[in-house]
Amino acid sequence: MGEYRTTQRIRRTHRPRGALAALLAASCLLLAACGSGAGESSADGSNKASDTERFPAPAPAQPTGPSGTDDGSAPGEQKGEIRESTPPPADYLSTFALDVDTASYGYARRTLADGRRPDPATVRPEEFINSFRQNYDRPDGNGFSVTVDGARTEAGGESDDWRLVRVGLATRPAEDSGERPPAALTFVIDVSGSMGEPGRLDLVKKSLGVMTDELRDDDSVAIVTFSDEAETVLPMTRLDDNRDRVHDAVDTLEPTLSTNLGAGVDTGYATAVEGRREGATNRVVLLSDALANTGDTDAHSILDRISDARREHGITLFGVGVGSDYGDALMEQLADKGDGHTTYVSNEEDARTVFVDQLPRNIDLTARDAKAQVAFDPQTVEQFRLIGYDNREVADEDFRNDRVDGGEIGPGHTVTALYAVRTKPGADGHLATATVRWLDPDTRTPHEESAQLESEALDQPLWSRDNARNGLQVTAIAAYFADTLRSGDSLRSRLPGAPSLSELSDRADELADTTESEEVRRLAETIEQAGGR
Repeated sequence: MGEYRTTQRIRRTHRPRGALAALLAASCLLLAACGSGAGESSADGSNKASDTERFPAPAPAQPTGPSGTDDGSAPGEQKGEIRESTPPPADYLSTFALDVDTASYGYARRTLADGRRPDPATVRPEEFINSFRQNYDRPDGNGFSVTVDGARTEAGGESDDWRLVRVGLATRPAEDSGERPPAALTFVIDVSGSMGEPGRLDLVKKSLGVMTDELRDDDSVAIVTFSDEAETVLPMTRLDDNRDRVHDAVDTLEPTLSTNLGAGVDTGYATAVEGRREGATNRVVLLSDALANTGDTDAHSILDRISDARREHGITLFGVGVGSDYGDALMEQLADKGDGHTTYVSNEEDARTVFVDQLPRNIDLTARDAKAQVAFDPQTVEQFRLIGYDNREVADEDFRNDRVDGGEIGPGHTVTALYAVRTKPGADGHLATATVRWLDPDTRTPHEESAQLESEALDQPLWSRDNARNGLQVTAIAAYFADTLRSGDSLRSRLPGAPSLSELSDRADELADTTESEEVRRLAETIEQAGGR
Protein backbone atom coordinates (compact mmCIF):
# COMPACT_ATOMS: atom_id res chain seq x y z
CA MET A 1 0.00 0.00 0.00
CA GLY A 2 3.03 2.26 -0.10
CA GLU A 3 4.22 4.38 2.78
CA TYR A 4 1.92 4.52 5.80
CA ARG A 5 0.85 8.00 6.91
CA THR A 6 0.68 8.50 10.67
CA THR A 7 -2.68 9.89 11.83
CA GLN A 8 -2.19 9.75 15.59
CA ARG A 9 -3.44 12.75 17.60
CA ILE A 10 -0.89 14.81 19.46
CA ARG A 11 -0.82 13.27 22.92
CA ARG A 12 -0.37 15.55 25.92
CA THR A 13 2.23 13.99 28.13
CA HIS A 14 4.03 15.20 31.22
CA ARG A 15 7.59 14.00 31.68
CA PRO A 16 9.88 14.13 34.71
CA ARG A 17 11.65 17.48 34.97
CA GLY A 18 15.05 15.84 34.71
CA ALA A 19 14.28 14.88 31.12
CA LEU A 20 13.39 18.43 30.04
CA ALA A 21 16.79 19.37 28.61
CA ALA A 22 17.07 16.09 26.74
CA LEU A 23 13.57 16.54 25.37
CA LEU A 24 14.33 20.05 24.11
CA ALA A 25 17.55 18.88 22.49
CA ALA A 26 15.80 15.96 20.83
CA SER A 27 13.08 18.29 19.55
CA CYS A 28 15.66 20.64 18.03
CA LEU A 29 17.43 17.78 16.30
CA LEU A 30 14.14 16.49 14.97
CA LEU A 31 13.19 19.87 13.57
CA ALA A 32 16.58 20.27 11.94
CA ALA A 33 16.40 16.82 10.37
CA CYS A 34 12.91 17.36 8.99
CA GLY A 35 13.61 20.77 7.43
CA SER A 36 11.14 23.60 7.18
CA GLY A 37 8.20 21.27 6.58
CA ALA A 38 8.45 19.89 10.13
CA GLY A 39 7.24 23.16 11.57
CA GLU A 40 4.23 23.50 9.27
CA SER A 41 0.98 23.83 11.22
CA SER A 42 -2.50 22.84 10.14
CA ALA A 43 -5.60 24.91 10.72
CA ASP A 44 -6.34 23.13 13.99
CA GLY A 45 -2.85 23.74 15.32
CA SER A 46 -1.42 20.25 14.97
CA ASN A 47 2.10 19.85 13.58
CA LYS A 48 2.20 17.99 10.28
CA ALA A 49 4.92 15.44 9.75
CA SER A 50 6.33 13.77 6.67
CA ASP A 51 5.43 10.14 5.99
CA THR A 52 8.93 8.97 6.78
CA GLU A 53 9.44 10.56 10.22
CA ARG A 54 10.02 7.96 12.89
CA PHE A 55 10.23 7.71 16.65
CA PRO A 56 13.67 8.51 18.09
CA ALA A 57 14.94 5.80 20.40
CA PRO A 58 15.69 7.11 23.89
CA ALA A 59 14.52 5.16 26.93
CA PRO A 60 10.81 5.59 27.71
CA ALA A 61 9.59 7.99 30.36
CA GLN A 62 8.45 6.20 33.48
CA PRO A 63 5.27 6.80 35.49
CA THR A 64 5.94 8.94 38.55
CA GLY A 65 2.82 8.35 40.62
CA PRO A 66 0.25 11.00 41.61
CA SER A 67 1.12 14.33 40.07
CA GLY A 68 -2.12 16.20 39.41
CA THR A 69 -5.54 15.71 37.87
CA ASP A 70 -5.01 16.47 34.19
CA ASP A 71 -7.32 14.22 32.18
CA GLY A 72 -5.03 14.17 29.13
CA SER A 73 -7.55 15.59 26.69
CA ALA A 74 -6.53 18.18 24.12
CA PRO A 75 -8.19 21.61 24.48
CA GLY A 76 -10.76 22.30 21.76
CA GLU A 77 -10.57 18.76 20.37
CA GLN A 78 -13.62 17.76 18.32
CA LYS A 79 -14.99 14.23 18.59
CA GLY A 80 -13.83 11.98 15.77
CA GLU A 81 -11.35 14.55 14.48
CA ILE A 82 -8.41 13.02 12.58
CA ARG A 83 -5.18 14.99 12.72
CA GLU A 84 -1.71 14.30 11.43
CA SER A 85 1.20 14.65 13.81
CA THR A 86 4.66 13.47 14.57
CA PRO A 87 4.64 10.82 17.31
CA PRO A 88 5.84 12.40 20.55
CA PRO A 89 9.64 12.25 21.00
CA ALA A 90 11.10 10.22 23.86
CA ASP A 91 7.77 8.51 24.44
CA TYR A 92 7.29 4.78 24.17
CA LEU A 93 4.30 4.74 26.54
CA SER A 94 0.63 4.66 25.57
CA THR A 95 -1.90 5.31 28.35
CA PHE A 96 -5.68 5.45 28.13
CA ALA A 97 -8.85 4.97 30.16
CA LEU A 98 -10.74 1.77 29.42
CA ASP A 99 -13.91 2.09 27.38
CA VAL A 100 -16.67 -0.48 26.74
CA ASP A 101 -18.99 1.77 24.71
CA THR A 102 -20.46 0.16 21.59
CA ALA A 103 -22.94 2.83 20.42
CA SER A 104 -20.78 4.03 17.52
CA TYR A 105 -20.87 0.62 15.82
CA GLY A 106 -24.59 0.12 16.48
CA TYR A 107 -25.45 3.53 15.05
CA ALA A 108 -23.22 2.96 12.00
CA ARG A 109 -25.05 -0.31 11.30
CA ARG A 110 -28.40 1.46 11.53
CA THR A 111 -27.25 4.32 9.29
CA LEU A 112 -25.87 1.99 6.60
CA ALA A 113 -29.03 -0.14 6.71
CA ASP A 114 -30.98 3.07 6.02
CA GLY A 115 -28.87 3.68 2.90
CA ARG A 116 -26.53 6.36 4.27
CA ARG A 117 -22.85 6.51 5.20
CA PRO A 118 -22.29 7.53 8.84
CA ASP A 119 -20.76 10.89 9.59
CA PRO A 120 -17.01 10.20 10.08
CA ALA A 121 -17.17 12.19 13.33
CA THR A 122 -19.48 9.53 14.83
CA VAL A 123 -17.11 6.65 14.04
CA ARG A 124 -14.99 5.60 17.02
CA PRO A 125 -12.87 2.54 16.15
CA GLU A 126 -12.60 1.25 19.72
CA GLU A 127 -16.40 0.95 19.85
CA PHE A 128 -16.41 -1.12 16.66
CA ILE A 129 -13.66 -3.32 18.09
CA ASN A 130 -15.32 -3.73 21.50
CA SER A 131 -18.66 -4.70 19.97
CA PHE A 132 -17.21 -8.21 19.56
CA ARG A 133 -16.57 -10.22 22.69
CA GLN A 134 -13.30 -12.10 22.69
CA ASN A 135 -12.35 -15.48 24.08
CA TYR A 136 -9.70 -14.16 26.47
CA ASP A 137 -8.86 -16.04 29.64
CA ARG A 138 -10.98 -14.80 32.55
CA PRO A 139 -9.79 -13.90 36.06
CA ASP A 140 -11.11 -15.80 39.07
CA GLY A 141 -12.36 -12.73 40.95
CA ASN A 142 -12.90 -9.03 40.39
CA GLY A 143 -10.33 -7.36 38.20
CA PHE A 144 -8.81 -8.30 34.86
CA SER A 145 -6.83 -10.84 32.94
CA VAL A 146 -4.35 -9.47 30.37
CA THR A 147 -3.69 -11.06 26.97
CA VAL A 148 -1.24 -9.63 24.41
CA ASP A 149 -0.78 -11.00 20.89
CA GLY A 150 -0.48 -9.87 17.28
CA ALA A 151 0.53 -10.68 13.72
CA ARG A 152 2.21 -9.39 10.57
CA THR A 153 -0.04 -7.22 8.42
CA GLU A 154 1.12 -8.74 5.11
CA ALA A 155 1.21 -5.23 3.69
CA GLY A 156 4.12 -5.94 1.38
CA GLY A 157 6.68 -3.58 -0.07
CA GLU A 158 7.85 -0.80 2.22
CA SER A 159 5.32 -1.74 4.91
CA ASP A 160 6.68 -5.21 5.71
CA ASP A 161 7.80 -4.05 9.16
CA TRP A 162 4.25 -3.21 10.30
CA ARG A 163 2.46 -5.43 12.81
CA LEU A 164 -0.92 -5.35 14.54
CA VAL A 165 -0.62 -5.76 18.32
CA ARG A 166 -3.74 -6.59 20.32
CA VAL A 167 -4.07 -5.94 24.04
CA GLY A 168 -7.01 -7.86 25.48
CA LEU A 169 -8.51 -7.37 28.94
CA ALA A 170 -11.32 -9.43 30.44
CA THR A 171 -13.38 -9.40 33.63
CA ARG A 172 -14.91 -12.39 35.35
CA PRO A 173 -17.81 -14.11 33.54
CA ALA A 174 -21.23 -12.49 33.89
CA GLU A 175 -22.72 -15.82 34.91
CA ASP A 176 -20.63 -15.60 38.09
CA SER A 177 -22.67 -12.53 39.09
CA GLY A 178 -25.39 -14.35 41.02
CA GLU A 179 -24.05 -12.77 44.17
CA ARG A 180 -24.04 -9.26 42.74
CA PRO A 181 -25.30 -6.51 45.03
CA PRO A 182 -28.87 -5.32 44.43
CA ALA A 183 -29.36 -2.66 41.77
CA ALA A 184 -31.10 0.70 42.23
CA LEU A 185 -31.86 1.87 38.69
CA THR A 186 -33.37 5.23 37.75
CA PHE A 187 -34.69 5.14 34.19
CA VAL A 188 -34.68 8.59 32.58
CA ILE A 189 -36.89 8.26 29.51
CA ASP A 190 -37.18 10.69 26.62
CA VAL A 191 -40.88 11.14 25.72
CA SER A 192 -40.41 14.12 23.39
CA GLY A 193 -42.16 14.35 20.03
CA SER A 194 -39.19 12.91 18.12
CA MET A 195 -39.52 9.71 20.17
CA GLY A 196 -42.84 9.02 18.45
CA GLU A 197 -40.99 7.69 15.39
CA PRO A 198 -41.23 3.87 15.11
CA GLY A 199 -38.24 2.23 16.75
CA ARG A 200 -37.89 4.83 19.49
CA LEU A 201 -40.32 5.09 22.43
CA ASP A 202 -42.17 1.92 21.40
CA LEU A 203 -38.84 0.06 21.47
CA VAL A 204 -37.95 1.61 24.84
CA LYS A 205 -41.26 0.48 26.36
CA LYS A 206 -40.86 -3.08 25.12
CA SER A 207 -37.28 -3.14 26.41
CA LEU A 208 -38.23 -1.93 29.88
CA GLY A 209 -41.11 -4.35 30.06
CA VAL A 210 -38.82 -7.29 29.36
CA MET A 211 -36.11 -6.05 31.71
CA THR A 212 -38.57 -5.50 34.58
CA ASP A 213 -39.29 -9.23 34.50
CA GLU A 214 -35.55 -10.06 34.42
CA LEU A 215 -34.52 -8.02 37.46
CA ARG A 216 -34.40 -9.61 40.90
CA ASP A 217 -36.88 -9.06 43.72
CA ASP A 218 -34.31 -7.12 45.75
CA ASP A 219 -33.62 -4.69 42.87
CA SER A 220 -35.29 -1.28 42.78
CA VAL A 221 -36.55 0.87 39.91
CA ALA A 222 -37.51 4.53 39.53
CA ILE A 223 -38.88 6.14 36.36
CA VAL A 224 -38.40 9.75 35.24
CA THR A 225 -39.76 11.10 31.95
CA PHE A 226 -38.85 14.29 30.14
CA SER A 227 -40.05 16.29 27.15
CA ASP A 228 -40.34 20.08 27.61
CA GLU A 229 -40.31 19.39 31.37
CA ALA A 230 -39.28 16.44 33.54
CA GLU A 231 -41.44 14.40 35.90
CA THR A 232 -40.83 11.56 38.35
CA VAL A 233 -43.44 9.01 37.30
CA LEU A 234 -42.36 6.35 39.79
CA PRO A 235 -40.11 6.93 42.84
CA MET A 236 -37.53 4.30 43.76
CA THR A 237 -39.55 1.12 44.22
CA ARG A 238 -38.42 -2.38 45.22
CA LEU A 239 -39.57 -5.02 42.75
CA ASP A 240 -40.45 -7.82 45.19
CA ASP A 241 -44.21 -7.07 45.21
CA ASN A 242 -44.34 -4.15 42.81
CA ARG A 243 -43.57 -5.39 39.29
CA ASP A 244 -47.09 -4.56 38.18
CA ARG A 245 -46.59 -0.94 39.30
CA VAL A 246 -43.51 -0.71 37.13
CA HIS A 247 -45.26 -2.26 34.13
CA ASP A 248 -48.21 0.12 34.56
CA ALA A 249 -45.87 3.14 34.69
CA VAL A 250 -44.10 2.01 31.51
CA ASP A 251 -47.38 1.39 29.69
CA THR A 252 -48.52 5.00 30.26
CA LEU A 253 -45.54 6.53 28.41
CA GLU A 254 -46.54 8.54 25.33
CA PRO A 255 -44.58 11.03 23.16
CA THR A 256 -45.45 14.68 23.78
CA LEU A 257 -43.45 17.86 23.11
CA SER A 258 -39.81 19.01 22.75
CA THR A 259 -36.59 17.56 24.25
CA ASN A 260 -35.42 19.18 27.49
CA LEU A 261 -32.57 16.77 28.13
CA GLY A 262 -31.07 19.03 30.80
CA ALA A 263 -34.27 18.87 32.85
CA GLY A 264 -34.36 15.09 32.44
CA VAL A 265 -30.80 14.74 33.71
CA ASP A 266 -31.47 17.06 36.68
CA THR A 267 -34.64 15.29 37.75
CA GLY A 268 -33.21 11.86 37.04
CA TYR A 269 -30.19 12.36 39.25
CA ALA A 270 -32.27 14.04 41.97
CA THR A 271 -34.56 11.00 41.97
CA ALA A 272 -31.57 8.66 42.02
CA VAL A 273 -30.00 10.52 44.94
CA GLU A 274 -33.27 10.52 46.88
CA GLY A 275 -33.72 6.79 46.28
CA ARG A 276 -30.05 5.87 46.69
CA ARG A 277 -29.50 2.54 48.44
CA GLU A 278 -26.43 1.80 50.49
CA GLY A 279 -24.67 -1.37 49.37
CA ALA A 280 -26.47 -1.33 45.99
CA THR A 281 -25.29 -0.47 42.49
CA ASN A 282 -26.89 2.94 41.97
CA ARG A 283 -27.17 3.78 38.29
CA VAL A 284 -29.07 6.19 36.05
CA VAL A 285 -30.18 4.63 32.74
CA LEU A 286 -30.82 7.31 30.10
CA LEU A 287 -32.93 6.18 27.12
CA SER A 288 -33.09 8.86 24.44
CA ASP A 289 -32.28 9.95 20.91
CA ALA A 290 -30.21 12.70 22.66
CA LEU A 291 -31.52 15.45 20.37
CA ALA A 292 -31.76 18.23 22.97
CA ASN A 293 -33.60 21.31 21.71
CA THR A 294 -35.23 22.94 24.76
CA GLY A 295 -34.00 24.25 28.08
CA ASP A 296 -30.35 23.73 28.91
CA THR A 297 -28.79 22.28 25.76
CA ASP A 298 -25.21 23.18 26.69
CA ALA A 299 -23.28 19.92 26.98
CA HIS A 300 -20.74 21.26 29.47
CA SER A 301 -23.43 22.48 31.86
CA ILE A 302 -25.27 19.16 31.78
CA LEU A 303 -22.00 17.26 32.13
CA ASP A 304 -20.98 19.26 35.20
CA ARG A 305 -24.17 18.21 36.99
CA ILE A 306 -23.56 14.57 36.16
CA SER A 307 -19.99 14.85 37.39
CA ASP A 308 -21.15 16.26 40.74
CA ALA A 309 -23.55 13.35 41.28
CA ARG A 310 -20.83 10.89 40.38
CA ARG A 311 -18.33 12.33 42.83
CA GLU A 312 -20.70 12.92 45.73
CA HIS A 313 -22.97 9.90 45.50
CA GLY A 314 -21.22 7.31 43.33
CA ILE A 315 -24.12 7.17 40.86
CA THR A 316 -23.04 6.03 37.40
CA LEU A 317 -24.73 6.48 34.02
CA PHE A 318 -25.68 3.95 31.34
CA GLY A 319 -26.77 5.60 28.09
CA VAL A 320 -29.00 3.75 25.61
CA GLY A 321 -29.42 5.48 22.25
CA VAL A 322 -32.32 5.01 19.82
CA GLY A 323 -33.53 6.57 16.57
CA SER A 324 -32.34 7.08 13.01
CA ASP A 325 -31.37 10.66 13.95
CA TYR A 326 -29.32 10.32 17.09
CA GLY A 327 -27.24 12.74 19.17
CA ASP A 328 -24.28 10.40 19.33
CA ALA A 329 -21.71 12.95 20.52
CA LEU A 330 -23.82 14.23 23.43
CA MET A 331 -24.79 10.77 24.65
CA GLU A 332 -21.19 9.57 24.53
CA GLN A 333 -19.99 12.64 26.45
CA LEU A 334 -22.71 12.22 29.08
CA ALA A 335 -21.75 8.61 29.70
CA ASP A 336 -18.04 9.43 29.92
CA LYS A 337 -18.67 12.19 32.44
CA GLY A 338 -21.06 9.97 34.34
CA ASP A 339 -18.55 7.13 34.78
CA GLY A 340 -20.58 4.86 32.56
CA HIS A 341 -20.90 3.61 29.03
CA THR A 342 -23.24 3.75 26.04
CA THR A 343 -24.86 1.39 23.62
CA TYR A 344 -27.33 1.75 20.77
CA VAL A 345 -30.42 -0.32 20.01
CA SER A 346 -32.18 -0.30 16.65
CA ASN A 347 -34.61 -3.20 17.01
CA GLU A 348 -36.09 -5.69 19.48
CA GLU A 349 -33.21 -8.11 19.00
CA ASP A 350 -30.72 -5.43 20.04
CA ALA A 351 -32.92 -4.48 22.99
CA ARG A 352 -33.15 -8.06 24.24
CA THR A 353 -29.37 -8.39 23.99
CA VAL A 354 -28.80 -5.21 26.05
CA PHE A 355 -31.56 -5.58 28.64
CA VAL A 356 -31.61 -9.36 29.07
CA ASP A 357 -28.52 -11.16 27.77
CA GLN A 358 -26.10 -8.41 28.85
CA LEU A 359 -28.02 -7.18 31.88
CA PRO A 360 -25.42 -8.12 34.55
CA ARG A 361 -22.55 -6.37 32.79
CA ASN A 362 -24.65 -3.26 32.23
CA ILE A 363 -25.77 -2.77 35.85
CA ASP A 364 -23.00 -4.31 37.96
CA LEU A 365 -19.42 -3.08 38.48
CA THR A 366 -16.24 -5.07 38.98
CA ALA A 367 -13.72 -2.25 38.52
CA ARG A 368 -13.63 1.52 38.87
CA ASP A 369 -11.30 4.03 37.22
CA ALA A 370 -9.62 1.36 35.11
CA LYS A 371 -6.70 2.47 32.93
CA ALA A 372 -4.27 0.65 30.65
CA GLN A 373 -0.66 1.47 29.87
CA VAL A 374 1.41 -0.19 27.17
CA ALA A 375 5.19 0.30 27.34
CA PHE A 376 6.86 -0.39 23.99
CA ASP A 377 10.52 -1.39 23.94
CA PRO A 378 12.64 1.19 22.06
CA GLN A 379 15.12 -1.56 21.14
CA THR A 380 12.54 -3.32 18.99
CA VAL A 381 9.84 -0.73 18.21
CA GLU A 382 10.30 2.13 15.78
CA GLN A 383 6.77 3.58 15.75
CA PHE A 384 3.30 2.80 17.04
CA ARG A 385 -0.23 4.07 16.82
CA LEU A 386 -3.18 3.29 19.09
CA ILE A 387 -6.26 2.78 16.91
CA GLY A 388 -9.12 4.75 18.44
CA TYR A 389 -9.49 5.84 22.10
CA ASP A 390 -8.93 9.39 20.83
CA ASN A 391 -10.85 11.02 23.67
CA ARG A 392 -9.79 8.51 26.33
CA GLU A 393 -6.09 9.31 26.49
CA VAL A 394 -4.46 9.85 29.88
CA ALA A 395 -1.12 11.53 30.60
CA ASP A 396 1.48 8.80 30.97
CA GLU A 397 2.55 9.73 34.49
CA ASP A 398 -1.10 9.81 35.61
CA PHE A 399 -1.45 6.08 35.09
CA ARG A 400 -1.01 5.51 38.84
CA ASN A 401 -2.70 8.74 39.85
CA ASP A 402 -5.99 7.41 41.17
CA ARG A 403 -7.50 10.88 41.25
CA VAL A 404 -7.52 10.84 37.44
CA ASP A 405 -10.69 9.35 35.99
CA GLY A 406 -10.64 5.97 34.27
CA GLY A 407 -13.35 3.62 33.01
CA GLU A 408 -16.01 1.71 34.96
CA ILE A 409 -16.28 -1.94 33.89
CA GLY A 410 -18.80 -4.66 34.70
CA PRO A 411 -18.65 -8.47 34.69
CA GLY A 412 -18.53 -10.33 31.39
CA HIS A 413 -16.82 -7.50 29.54
CA THR A 414 -13.85 -7.78 27.26
CA VAL A 415 -11.87 -4.65 26.37
CA THR A 416 -9.57 -4.66 23.34
CA ALA A 417 -7.00 -2.11 22.22
CA LEU A 418 -5.34 -2.54 18.82
CA TYR A 419 -2.03 -0.95 17.84
CA ALA A 420 -0.33 -0.56 14.49
CA VAL A 421 3.35 -1.12 15.35
CA ARG A 422 6.37 -0.69 13.11
CA THR A 423 9.22 -2.85 14.31
CA LYS A 424 12.88 -2.17 13.75
CA PRO A 425 14.61 -4.25 11.04
CA GLY A 426 15.71 -7.55 12.55
CA ALA A 427 13.84 -6.82 15.80
CA ASP A 428 14.24 -9.63 18.29
CA GLY A 429 13.25 -10.07 21.91
CA HIS A 430 10.95 -8.09 24.18
CA LEU A 431 8.48 -5.83 22.34
CA ALA A 432 5.95 -4.53 24.88
CA THR A 433 4.52 -4.78 28.39
CA ALA A 434 0.80 -4.15 28.89
CA THR A 435 -0.51 -3.24 32.35
CA VAL A 436 -4.02 -2.55 33.56
CA ARG A 437 -4.73 -0.69 36.81
CA TRP A 438 -8.11 -0.46 38.52
CA LEU A 439 -9.77 0.29 41.84
CA ASP A 440 -11.92 -2.16 43.77
CA PRO A 441 -15.50 -0.87 43.33
CA ASP A 442 -16.21 -1.08 47.07
CA THR A 443 -12.93 -0.38 48.87
CA ARG A 444 -11.21 1.62 46.08
CA THR A 445 -8.05 -0.38 46.73
CA PRO A 446 -5.78 -0.21 43.63
CA HIS A 447 -4.73 -3.36 41.77
CA GLU A 448 -2.58 -4.05 38.72
CA GLU A 449 -2.06 -6.92 36.29
CA SER A 450 0.51 -7.15 33.45
CA ALA A 451 1.52 -9.30 30.48
CA GLN A 452 4.56 -9.34 28.17
CA LEU A 453 4.87 -9.65 24.39
CA GLU A 454 7.95 -10.88 22.51
CA SER A 455 8.66 -9.81 18.93
CA GLU A 456 8.81 -13.38 17.61
CA ALA A 457 5.13 -13.80 18.58
CA LEU A 458 4.27 -11.44 15.71
CA ASP A 459 5.90 -13.39 12.89
CA GLN A 460 2.78 -15.25 11.75
CA PRO A 461 0.67 -13.56 9.02
CA LEU A 462 -2.59 -11.96 10.14
CA TRP A 463 -4.79 -13.85 7.69
CA SER A 464 -3.30 -17.30 8.23
CA ARG A 465 -5.83 -20.12 8.55
CA ASP A 466 -5.40 -20.65 12.25
CA ASN A 467 -8.48 -20.91 14.47
CA ALA A 468 -6.46 -19.52 17.34
CA ARG A 469 -6.31 -16.22 15.41
CA ASN A 470 -10.04 -15.88 14.75
CA GLY A 471 -10.49 -13.31 17.51
CA LEU A 472 -7.52 -11.26 16.31
CA GLN A 473 -8.87 -11.32 12.74
CA VAL A 474 -12.30 -10.11 13.91
CA THR A 475 -10.57 -7.28 15.76
CA ALA A 476 -8.57 -6.34 12.65
CA ILE A 477 -11.64 -6.40 10.39
CA ALA A 478 -13.58 -4.16 12.79
CA ALA A 479 -10.64 -1.73 13.03
CA TYR A 480 -10.03 -1.61 9.26
CA PHE A 481 -13.76 -1.07 8.67
CA ALA A 482 -14.02 1.75 11.21
CA ASP A 483 -10.93 3.47 9.83
CA THR A 484 -12.34 3.23 6.31
CA LEU A 485 -15.56 4.92 7.43
CA ARG A 486 -13.53 7.64 9.14
CA SER A 487 -11.67 8.19 5.88
CA GLY A 488 -14.78 9.65 4.28
CA ASP A 489 -15.01 8.95 0.55
CA SER A 490 -12.14 6.46 0.56
CA LEU A 491 -13.01 2.78 0.18
CA ARG A 492 -9.85 1.66 1.94
CA SER A 493 -8.52 2.13 5.45
CA ARG A 494 -5.29 4.10 5.90
CA LEU A 495 -3.95 1.52 8.36
CA PRO A 496 -1.06 -0.70 7.22
CA GLY A 497 -2.06 -3.85 5.37
CA ALA A 498 -5.65 -2.68 4.90
CA PRO A 499 -7.77 -4.65 2.41
CA SER A 500 -10.36 -2.89 0.25
CA LEU A 501 -13.96 -2.94 1.51
CA SER A 502 -14.86 -5.76 -0.86
CA GLU A 503 -11.87 -7.80 0.33
CA LEU A 504 -12.75 -6.96 3.93
CA SER A 505 -16.32 -8.16 3.41
CA ASP A 506 -15.02 -11.44 1.96
CA ARG A 507 -12.69 -11.88 4.95
CA ALA A 508 -15.60 -11.33 7.33
CA ASP A 509 -17.79 -13.79 5.39
CA GLU A 510 -15.11 -16.48 5.59
CA LEU A 511 -14.63 -15.84 9.28
CA ALA A 512 -18.39 -16.01 9.91
CA ASP A 513 -18.43 -19.45 8.24
CA THR A 514 -15.49 -20.60 10.36
CA THR A 515 -16.74 -19.28 13.69
CA GLU A 516 -20.48 -19.73 13.03
CA SER A 517 -20.92 -16.34 14.65
CA GLU A 518 -24.03 -14.31 13.87
CA GLU A 519 -22.27 -11.18 15.12
CA VAL A 520 -19.51 -11.63 12.54
CA ARG A 521 -22.10 -12.44 9.85
CA ARG A 522 -23.84 -9.13 10.57
CA LEU A 523 -20.46 -7.39 10.41
CA ALA A 524 -19.85 -8.85 6.94
CA GLU A 525 -23.29 -7.69 5.77
CA THR A 526 -22.67 -4.19 7.15
CA ILE A 527 -19.32 -3.93 5.36
CA GLU A 528 -20.98 -5.05 2.12
CA GLN A 529 -23.61 -2.33 2.56
CA ALA A 530 -20.87 0.26 3.04
CA GLY A 531 -19.13 -0.89 -0.13
CA GLY A 532 -22.28 -0.23 -2.13
CA ARG A 533 -22.66 3.36 -0.95
